[in-house]
Amino acid sequence: MSALIEVRDFSVAFGAAQPVKGVSFDVHPGEMLAIVGESGSGKSLTALGLIGLLPSHAKKGGEILLDGRSLLKLSEREWRAIRGRDIGMIFQEPMTSLNPVLTVGEQIVEVLRIHERIDRHQARRRAIELLELVNIPEAGRRVDDYPHQLSGGMRQRVMIAIGVACNPKLLIADEATTALDVTIQAQILQLLDNLRRDLNMAVVLITHDLGIVAQWADRVMVMYAGRKVEEGLPEPVFEHPYHPYTRGLLAASPRAGAGLHYRDGPLVEIPGSIVSSAGEKGCSFRPRCPQARASCAQSVPPLRPISEGRYAACPFVVPHSGEVSRDALVGA
Repeated sequence: MSALIEVRDFSVAFGAAQPVKGVSFDVHPGEMLAIVGESGSGKSLTALGLIGLLPSHAKKGGEILLDGRSLLKLSEREWRAIRGRDIGMIFQEPMTSLNPVLTVGEQIVEVLRIHERIDRHQARRRAIELLELVNIPEAGRRVDDYPHQLSGGMRQRVMIAIGVACNPKLLIADEATTALDVTIQAQILQLLDNLRRDLNMAVVLITHDLGIVAQWADRVMVMYAGRKVEEGLPEPVFEHPYHPYTRGLLAASPRAGAGLHYRDGPLVEIPGSIVSSAGEKGCSFRPRCPQARASCAQSVPPLRPISEGRYAACPFVVPHSGEVSRDALVGA
């Protein structure tokens, strides 16, 4: 099966700063790809590039193909025809993404009227159907509510309804469950999973929650300082992480059923934080890496295949043959 979206050496620069550096990945119809990493790793900028919402002064490089069509050179008019119809997006905070002076029904109708040849009455009926699709009770009444009259979980469901209104080929969910409690979070993720299966819709899930990735994603891509550093199926990646950064993320994350401990030891933070690498050579993770060597400062390590479907950007990683110990994870 051919890929729906193909990203090749995509980069984003603002003057000398380059927050996204040559990222490549594919997403197939019906597949959920999770992109994980700390704040500042380039996840959201990559997502904005997929839907053409980067600032006008951003310098873009590489290539993004949707069904073989190049997107980066499209005019704003051409992008408007694609957004909502072929590519939908769920933003991180629905209270600031929804228009507070329009009812939720009016905001869904607007999307439908832009992309579908239907009158306002048909669009309103479709808006109610979409609210029912995302499990909003009393949709016929809620369609006339304003965003402030809905709970956080309901507002996020409205965002999903807007995102899938025109049955897009690709849906981007940028930290779509971050501000929700655990129960509502699970409901939203189950809803997204059902929709992508029913509509054969590709989903790019941007998150920092590794528990979500383990349960819902088909593949995971780990980003650090604007680069892809590891990729593979969630279970192998989490059971046997190859890149030191992935190991650090896992060591700093609670595992379900293990309380506040990861396997056999307490949570361990990754020292330091992501810093700008403008003008620097070598591995961006080097200042924080417990396994860094002198050669890590010489050149950027390329992403290389480790095993079938597994890639990592570290020359000193070898495939694991058994369980990963806490000492190996944190470099103790």
